[in-house]
Amino acid sequence: MKLGVMIEAQEGVGWEEWRNITRWTEELGYESLWRSDHWFSFGPERASLDALEAMISLVHVAENTSRIRFGTLVLSMTFRQPAIVARMAAQIDQLSGGRLILGIGAGWNQDEHDAFDIDLPPPRPRIEALDEGAAVIRALWSGEPATFQGKHFQLKDATIRPLPAQSPMPLLIGGSGEKRTLAVVARHADEWNMGARPLETYRAKVAALEAHCEREKRDPATISRSLMASYVTGTDEAEVKRRHQALIESLPPQFRRMFDDAPKTGVLRNLPMLVGTPPQLVEQIQALEAEGVSRIMLQNRTPPDHETLELVAKEVLPHVG
Repeated sequence: MKLGVMIEAQEGVGWEEWRNITRWTEELGYESLWRSDHWFSFGPERASLDALEAMISLVHVAENTSRIRFGTLVLSMTFRQPAIVARMAAQIDQLSGGRLILGIGAGWNQDEHDAFDIDLPPPRPRIEALDEGAAVIRALWSGEPATFQGKHFQLKDATIRPLPAQSPMPLLIGGSGEKRTLAVVARHADEWNMGARPLETYRAKVAALEAHCEREKRDPATISRSLMASYVTGTDEAEVKRRHQALIESLPPQFRRMFDDAPKTGVLRNLPMLVGTPPQLVEQIQALEAEGVSRIMLQNRTPPDHETLELVAKEVLPHVG
């Protein structure tokens, strides 16, 4: 199992915090570093919290690390034209010597789109744009002049230079919509990511993806599977409970109900998170690996402290890697 650090960077991550997180992820032995793509916090204090631009922040990671993989979880296709995404990603991959994983998704947050006068189409055209966007990105990474005629995006003998250092460069697609999103995953993705769900729900999503792969005549084993999972841990159960309560109090109201009884259940039952002491996290992670998950992005909803990242690195990583 590969363990990465995932940062909700809109919740107060400025350059000082990002430099620390980047250094800690590399030094502590995590496999990868991931970040969200949002314009502002989901909480009421959004006007006062830093929210670094996703692709610019990855330039820092590319030039200030030598080992970790890193990527976006996920870029909203509504925020940037896909040709621009393909070009930025290729150059960041070059800077890093081939360590970027580009994660894209359809977009969803209405408040952000309204605030900046960005159109958020209904679900069907939004997924169509994701499908076309993935095709555009792939075509531009090929190195050949690309022509594409879609409903949402077009190319005419288009090329980009430099190309990605990786060939092929991995494309991650996030989402879990069984009818449309997973069809896009089956057509285009090297890696599929979704937020952690109850085990029964996850198995149903896997079955839906496999059915789409069959229609696309693609081996589902060629698509690696990852999960983004919130987590709470501590040296003993009392500390776990304290940290869980602190997490709930830090969440915007619309998210609190999801996590209310997490210490009683955890990711393998009813809630989208890993909860427990390090040995309990190891057990939960191993169970997810048995379901075919090959990478878990540990979601930090506020800027993480070194102590927590170090605890997981020392007490969990050696037992799941």
